[in-house]
Amino acid sequence: MMIEEIRKELTDGILPFWKSIKDDENGGFYGLVDFNLNVDKKAEKGTILNSRILWFFSNAYLTLGNEEDLAYAKQAYEYLVNHCIDKEFGGVYWSTNYDGTICDGSKHTYCQAFAIYGLSSYYDASKDEEALKHAFELYEIIESKCTDDRGYLEAFERNFVPASNEKLSENGVMAEKTMNTLLHVFEAYTELYRVSGNKNVKDKMLRILKIFRDDVFNEEKQRLEVFFDKDMNTLIDLHSYGHDIESAWLIDRGLDVLGDECDFADEIKEITAKLEKSVYEKAYTGKSLVTECERGVQTKTSIWWVQNEAVIGYINGYQKDNTKKAYKEAAKNIWAFIRDYVIDKRPNSDWFWEVDENGKPNPDTPIVDPWKCPYHSGRMCFEIIRRNVDA
Repeated sequence: MMIEEIRKELTDGILPFWKSIKDDENGGFYGLVDFNLNVDKKAEKGTILNSRILWFFSNAYLTLGNEEDLAYAKQAYEYLVNHCIDKEFGGVYWSTNYDGTICDGSKHTYCQAFAIYGLSSYYDASKDEEALKHAFELYEIIESKCTDDRGYLEAFERNFVPASNEKLSENGVMAEKTMNTLLHVFEAYTELYRVSGNKNVKDKMLRILKIFRDDVFNEEKQRLEVFFDKDMNTLIDLHSYGHDIESAWLIDRGLDVLGDECDFADEIKEITAKLEKSVYEKAYTGKSLVTECERGVQTKTSIWWVQNEAVIGYINGYQKDNTKKAYKEAAKNIWAFIRDYVIDKRPNSDWFWEVDENGKPNPDTPIVDPWKCPYHSGRMCFEIIRRNVDA
């Protein structure tokens, strides 16, 4: 059954690999493993990667109950606190050098959000009040430095002077606001609210849901717009299937955490259902999920994180409405595709970044880098185990 295969992949594959790149000399975890499984011990260490590793091991402990996983979470936590948090200007840096010194001192809202996400889960796992304190300090940074009257800003210099958004702009546009950052601020706040019950965090979650409803969801095209100018005007004809299916279940998750606190929840649930349906009809191939469609042209390769989010998204859709058996079948088929083609079968490896239409991996992509992490794959495992799929 799928749940048994996924649990085995978590315990025998993903967890051992990420434990193997712990940096015992300089702290944290190594920042780069190339396609040929060479570890670069002097590569920069991305704060997003470290925050996601912190989140991953914290949730491994919360899901499986192994004390060893909490110790690995502490390794990531101590690196974040000692090296990634800017003691002078606040917030977390984009990256450090291998030895913990500043590499890229710029600040990005997306990066702050993932640090909150990791710290909130670590607090849940460890009950360390300092972790929650750091999470709220970063929350205050986002709300005081990274917002305007239309939503969330993106990129800043170290001292929070606004800067251009190269790091999260793609597809030939330079975006002043992005759906991706908005989604992951919401995700971070969901976790922070879940562990704290803080009313102010709840209010910001509601604000973000209204932005999704009013500015990001395109009713005509049944999709979320991706890149925006400062006034939330869309910049490109792009349908990001991976982000839409991820958004659908993460927004549903936020509604679950909010409980009865969202008086427009039915409107939001209609949107997430429309996203599930649109992506299923346009991007599901019968075995995997297409990544995106730009100006009417779909991508050909299959990217690891998109497949992970599709598995969760369609299990979530089925569990909301068990008449939608096609969604459950899609999740099972996409998992089979991951199992057969995306997971690297070489000893002591993790997952490939992307594979082509024939399931052949791209040798120009790394196994670990500032973006390639255990967050999506690990989260798929945790969600399937927690949801008790196939039980």
